Amino acid sequence: MNKQGLIQAVSKHTGLSRNEVAAATNSLIEVISDSLVKGERVTLTGFGTFDLSSRKARAGVNPRTGAKIQIPSMKLPRFRAGKALRGRVK
Repeated sequence: MNKQGLIQAVSKHTGLSRNEVAAATNSLIEVISDSLVKGERVTLTGFGTFDLSSRKARAGVNPRTGAKIQIPSMKLPRFRAGKALRGRVK
């Protein structure tokens, strides 16, 4: 399911218009993204947690040329499913 499919499904489930659901979905994504940029953790009880993980700098190899390169450290967004979501997916 992509974003448009999600909007359509939520619209059908709630009876709200697609525009209202699209605005709410875009706002949710923006708020979660802004929180992660600030370094904050976002926890949706029963669903999961969005947070940042750090990846250390490391040496790598360019697959085309075989040249050794240095890959810089970086922060990456991460999602960990909550217990209730994991239970439903089983």
